[in-house]
Amino acid sequence: MHISELPREIYEGYELVFTYDSKAYYDLRLRTTENVFALEFVRTPCPPVHKEFVDRLFAPHWDDPRAFGLWDGQKLLGVIELTPENWNNRMRITNLCVQDGYRRRGYGTLLMTKAREIARAQHRRALILETQSCNSAAISFYLNQGLTFMGFNACEYSNEDVARHEVRLEMGCFL
Repeated sequence: MHISELPREIYEGYELVFTYDSKAYYDLRLRTTENVFALEFVRTPCPPVHKEFVDRLFAPHWDDPRAFGLWDGQKLLGVIELTPENWNNRMRITNLCVQDGYRRRGYGTLLMTKAREIARAQHRRALILETQSCNSAAISFYLNQGLTFMGFNACEYSNEDVARHEVRLEMGCFL
């Protein structure tokens, strides 16, 4: 098992298929008054939901992304992609994917450790990523990795994000 950098000239546009099943979501409860903005995300059980989407490595909108693969011999088991946010001195995880059938074996932890090493070597002040309030397994994983809730956007994907229980969450940690 080893982690190596994925050369951009070979892996640019490489397709990552993300799949997950969820039996819970984090319900946004928001109260706004003249004097108070109060919010909480409450973990709420739901019937099983299956989500699937595709992303690609080295998307043109990221500044200077780097990607790393976790290999077992010639088999690529997982990928993490990072991009620096120079304006605020953070490192953003833009993609983290462990292939189905290889999850819950510590491979995501190995990739997160690599991200922390790189962020610290570059003297970044924080490591941050995006997830969705309906991806309870990912949220649990990130919490176990020491990340915490950093913020949210209630209309990142559509005007119905709150109703669909798919609110963009920012999670991260200070380094």
